[in-house]
Amino acid sequence: MIGYVTLGTNDFPRAVGFYDSLFGSLGIKRFMEEENYFVAWAAAPDQPSVAVSVPFNKEAASVGNGTMVALVMDSPEKVDALYNKAMELGATDEGQPGFRPTDATSGFYAGYFRDLDGNKLNAFCIVEG
Repeated sequence: MIGYVTLGTNDFPRAVGFYDSLFGSLGIKRFMEEENYFVAWAAAPDQPSVAVSVPFNKEAASVGNGTMVALVMDSPEKVDALYNKAMELGATDEGQPGFRPTDATSGFYAGYFRDLDGNKLNAFCIVEG
């Protein structure tokens, strides 16, 4: 359903470095870019992507309240690893990995964080009980 998501940044080199490292930990590389303006990462060109960009209107980038990018993983271990990598890169915790609701032992497992520009992301998977 989702083709791509673009996140605004006020510090393009810093944002690109963060996502190069974060997505690199998943083996995902850049697949499209325009120098000093836009970079997109995807597992394959025909797969959904996440991009960072300087806002087209040249105004300051700001975080959308209630906006979040959800990154699907195939195991709780990969959720944990991506969340921990984000923390290592300087992200801010928005909810440590675990089941939602917290007393569940299967279902929705996710970890939430904000990138260096304050954009909210989560890594999640569905665990069959």
